[in-house]
Amino acid sequence: MGRTNDYYGANPRFYVGIDCIIFGFLKGELSLLLLKRDFEPAQGQWSLMGGFVQENESVDNAAKRVLAELTGLNNVYMEQVGTFGNVHRDPGGRVISVAYYALIDIDEYNRESVRQHNAYWMNINEVPPLIFDHAEMVGKARTLMRQKAAAEPIGFNLLPKFFTLSQLQNLYEVIYGEPLDKRNFRKRIAEMNCIEKTGMIDKTGSKRGAALYQFNEKAYKESQKFKL
Repeated sequence: MGRTNDYYGANPRFYVGIDCIIFGFLKGELSLLLLKRDFEPAQGQWSLMGGFVQENESVDNAAKRVLAELTGLNNVYMEQVGTFGNVHRDPGGRVISVAYYALIDIDEYNRESVRQHNAYWMNINEVPPLIFDHAEMVGKARTLMRQKAAAEPIGFNLLPKFFTLSQLQNLYEVIYGEPLDKRNFRKRIAEMNCIEKTGMIDKTGSKRGAALYQFNEKAYKESQKFKL
């Protein structure tokens, strides 16, 4: 037992941080939720939402807690981006950070909590300079999101419950950063068997209106069984 204690005690201890890259779909554009940092180091600069892993808390649970503290949301789609551990990445101390990206419905989050955290939505194409290595985290998160969106219907986490096919295509165009052929896109969505028509009409864009759809998770999971 003594040798074990010596082994652990002879090595340094670090802070383990969490940083959350929170994406939303706002006014037809991909947006990022950023904080105006109100403490040193880097007070007054733009930052991702972060925190530290606490005792008796897993890294995944810490990420869920940090996200919930800012947005008031639980059961949010999250994926780990990776670990960032350059020695001098944080002037406040030796911090190894595990980054996660989250996709949220921009109509569902707790606006009062976001306001209290001094956080704001920024168009992904107009993001200001970020502290530390946060820009690198965002870049890696976007790459991972595009890869995952090509294989699984994760984009629906950014949409309201009911949406038009045009809204859906617009979402995937901003995720990929390029226009998509309408016929090919709708064929691909049909093949995924993941949406269903609701019978409701959205008339905000024209008198005739457009059909509203919703994500059908059960049908999607059933369709995937036959691909295994």
